[in-house]
Amino acid sequence: MKKLVLLAVIALVSFAANAQAKIEFKTETIDYGEIEKGSDGVRSFEFTNTGNAPLIISDVKSSCGCTVPEKPKDPIAPGATSAIKVKYDTKRVGKIRKTVTVYSNADEPIKALKIKGEVMAEGKSILEKTK
Repeated sequence: MKKLVLLAVIALVSFAANAQAKIEFKTETIDYGEIEKGSDGVRSFEFTNTGNAPLIISDVKSSCGCTVPEKPKDPIAPGATSAIKVKYDTKRVGKIRKTVTVYSNADEPIKALKIKGEVMAEGKSILEKTK
């Protein structure tokens, strides 16, 4: 009987050790394209937990104060989807090249996501840039 209990405990521990969250993003780069100054700067990085354990996003940081990320508050179950919202301050005219770093319990615990694009001054267009 002791051997059976010991075998069951070993099997349970090895199964728990193999349980792993895995984060898979729909895209790792969001391209805002050319957007007007003051327009909506909110975008979302959609992802799925493709692992077999709950995914916990512990922190999300941006490379500057002009980009504000928002992480999911609750764990994401295996097979479930969620999103990390990112708000860029579109009152700043010029090129967008920022990194959003995600920290989690996934098999890849640190993941870098990118946003890019350009905020155009009011009334400007790509045609005026080429002149």
